[in-house]
Amino acid sequence: MMKFRTRLIFGILIVILFVLAALGVLVGQLLKGSYVDQLEERLGKEAALAALAMEDMGTQDFQQFSENIQDRLDVRVTIIRNDGTVLAETAEGADEGAGVDVPEIEQADESGGTHIRYSSVNEDESLFYAYPYTRNGENGYIRLAMPVERFGEINQRIWLFIGISFSVAFVIIMALSYRITNQLTRPIGQVTDVANELAKGNFKARTYVESRDEIGQLTRSINILAYNLDQITTRYQTQQERLEALIDNMGSGLIFINDRGDITLINQYCKDIFDADTDQWLHLVYHEVIQDTALIKLIQQIFLTETKIRQQVQLNSRIEVHHYDVYGAPIVGEKEQLRGIVLVLHDITELKKLEQVRKDFVANVSHELKTPVTSLKGFTETLLDGAMEDETARKQFLDIIWKEGDRLQGLISDLLELSHIEQEFFQLNWQEVDVTRTFDEVMELLYPSVQGRGLKLNSHKEDGLIMEGDTARIKQILINLMNNAIAYTPENGTIRAEVKQKQDSIVFIVADSGIGISKEEWPRIFERFYRVDKDRSRNSGGTGLGLAIVKHLVEAHHGSIDVESAKNKGTIFTITFPANQEKE
Repeated sequence: MMKFRTRLIFGILIVILFVLAALGVLVGQLLKGSYVDQLEERLGKEAALAALAMEDMGTQDFQQFSENIQDRLDVRVTIIRNDGTVLAETAEGADEGAGVDVPEIEQADESGGTHIRYSSVNEDESLFYAYPYTRNGENGYIRLAMPVERFGEINQRIWLFIGISFSVAFVIIMALSYRITNQLTRPIGQVTDVANELAKGNFKARTYVESRDEIGQLTRSINILAYNLDQITTRYQTQQERLEALIDNMGSGLIFINDRGDITLINQYCKDIFDADTDQWLHLVYHEVIQDTALIKLIQQIFLTETKIRQQVQLNSRIEVHHYDVYGAPIVGEKEQLRGIVLVLHDITELKKLEQVRKDFVANVSHELKTPVTSLKGFTETLLDGAMEDETARKQFLDIIWKEGDRLQGLISDLLELSHIEQEFFQLNWQEVDVTRTFDEVMELLYPSVQGRGLKLNSHKEDGLIMEGDTARIKQILINLMNNAIAYTPENGTIRAEVKQKQDSIVFIVADSGIGISKEEWPRIFERFYRVDKDRSRNSGGTGLGLAIVKHLVEAHHGSIDVESAKNKGTIFTITFPANQEKE
């Protein structure tokens, strides 16, 4: 395609050539006409003077008179009477124009007549001028003639002058036109380039043309348009990025399905939900990629009924089953036309677990309370039914009632303690803890229980151990671990207790040679009321809450607890506390 500048220059060239050609023809004709008019005026004056001279020439011969005029004026001279008789002719062999039946004679009057026609003498066009005269009462015409070839010479000069002048003018005009065209088209080219960049999406493009005319106004408008588009695009991109970030980082799965069933949007959270590369699901039909039958039926139901539906579904992952609260709603456009549906999948697996924990907790508490309450009620009824009279039975039953009451009190105390520890506002009494002294106090306190069970206690300590923590809670942790070891270690077994410093940490170790814990049960031993051996634990007076309390107190001290055990090979609990830490 021809560029605008080329078309503009080409158009200007054609106009200039046409104008110069027309002007040249016009000027040539004007100059030629002016020259002919001047020549006619000259011949007219010369003919009038010749006619006046004839009236006063006396007896001079007409031929001689004519030749004298020819020599002086360099023109052909012819003298003709009114009857057409040629009295004198300076051109040799001239016979044309004899008589008065020629245009210049016919047109001649007091001011003379003129005509341009072909002359056989010159074999060319000639200008004839006839002027009337009167001599001695005789009337006639004196005619002067000049070949038109002289007009050609002059005409050539005129055209040469016009050609040179117009050529120079053409070059100058073209140079000016090229310069002006460049000045006009350069801004247009810049504006075009900027417009093309804007069309490509580069809204940073600008044009720099300083002028106050229409081009300058156009460039300023283009720059304003580019700036506005840049601002709009920036705002749109920012909003789009925020929306994408919100969608991808929201704590729920989000899926958009259009009216054809194609997935048009799916966020990153869905990768975890479906355990798949859901980016590949875009623009695919939902039932080709979603494998869960319940979820597919839910989607189909929303499409069929065009109503909001909320339903809980289970989705299987590689590790475990997850529960999701799925909310689906139709997307309705103008004129109540269905445009698609949106699905929001919220993971409620933890809620389900918490609900199950709550149910288990209620069941366990009820079970744990039921046993001592049943014992209390049963032995009390027995006493009321007459056993009070039997001193031996009375003492035995009252002893059982006391033990069950003590067990019930311990259970309630541990429940309250665990509830208190789990509160958000629970705080430790931070202070400097003499770890060595605390360890000695616990060993001394529990030594009778160890001996009473026929167990052997090996304890080892490092002197001068200090840490930051809550002395009472550290002691409670050790007591619970030791009681746990005592409860699950058979007679003649061994319990090993140790405290030492390892780099910047204080490490407590409580090991026993008891019944041990299978590896499958390790994750559950810190749950409320979970017992490895339920009968042994109950008989020992345990509530099933000791390790749960230990775990919470260790975490409150920013420590960690690890367990190593095997069935019938004993158990080792290792607790690690930071020696120095920021107090909360």
